[in-house]
Amino acid sequence: MTPLISTLADLVRLNSVNPAYNDGGNEANVLPLLRDFFRSRGIETFEQEVFPGRSNFIARLPGQTHRRLVLEAHTDTVSIKNMTIAPFDPAIEEGRMHGRGAVDDKAGVAAMMHALASIKADGITPICEVWFAAVVDEEFTYRGVVKLCEGLQAEAAIVAEPTELRAVIASKGVLRLRITTNGKAAHSSKPHMGVNAISHMSRLVLALEEEHHRLMTQTHPLLGAPTLSVGVINGGVQVNFVPDVCSIEVDRRLLPGESAETVIAHLQLLLDKLKTAHEGFDAIIEMPPLLVDEALSTPADIHLVRCAQDVLRDLGLNSAPCGVPFGSDASKLSRAGIPTIIFGPGSIDQAHAADEYVELDQVEQAAAFYRRFILNYS
Repeated sequence: MTPLISTLADLVRLNSVNPAYNDGGNEANVLPLLRDFFRSRGIETFEQEVFPGRSNFIARLPGQTHRRLVLEAHTDTVSIKNMTIAPFDPAIEEGRMHGRGAVDDKAGVAAMMHALASIKADGITPICEVWFAAVVDEEFTYRGVVKLCEGLQAEAAIVAEPTELRAVIASKGVLRLRITTNGKAAHSSKPHMGVNAISHMSRLVLALEEEHHRLMTQTHPLLGAPTLSVGVINGGVQVNFVPDVCSIEVDRRLLPGESAETVIAHLQLLLDKLKTAHEGFDAIIEMPPLLVDEALSTPADIHLVRCAQDVLRDLGLNSAPCGVPFGSDASKLSRAGIPTIIFGPGSIDQAHAADEYVELDQVEQAAAFYRRFILNYS
């Protein structure tokens, strides 16, 4: 293994599953490796506590100016439940490394680490100061990047996520809601004495499916259409009760320009129509939302994007900016006023998978991209 791939293997061996998933993991398990890697190379580091025992890690390369670039990646992973491979055994087969976090997001972490280390080893001082930020909690509530953005001043940022070595300038936002229908409990032998909350929820689910089809008529040049899906449903106590409560959790992917407030208001109108059409229908959108994250939209003609395109062309890679349907820390950095793109090795199709893996040649190419971008950005 090359030093880069060896570092990736060391990262995969560490259980950094987000503590929210109760798999015994914690991003703190990665910190000793990060500390040793950078301190052994004489690179300044510091940490930001986000939760007790869970901290962002920052490594800093001084620049010739006070301008700053941020390279950001997350250290937490999703759950290991239902995986078909050993999650913390970084097995290599056919040019791929397998394991939880291999592609999301430890390949990006390792590539950024080695990009900074190589510049330091060569005695080069880049034009801009460079921060490598390895943050916590991207896979649950994004609190790591929110903490990072507090008071952060930077000229540009690159967020590592699996983009198949494409420069991503647009990504969908996400709104997650819980909606509850309320009925009246009764004995199942006399269902007419009650109001069935599940029956009313079935009407709402069908209406939301129609709403999804309506949304498919809208398009964005890089992102396609917004989407709406119902991912969780809960209702009823036991089979011989008429259920008085039923709830669903709804995932709505947002396009640039869409706001959570506008979407919620539209859904409320849909509930109002159902109430008018069906006697006893009673539904509420629970507030605040479970999650709100705006879409990312970075102009294609700014210096950050043009520089990334130049580097990609130099490396013989596809330089056309593109969009992705998934969310990331990039939208939070963008909202903080920092122009941001997403770039990293591997495919999102392997992220969170039962057999997660990353193509090792892409990891090497990503490290080359990060290094050359830092040196070319002026």
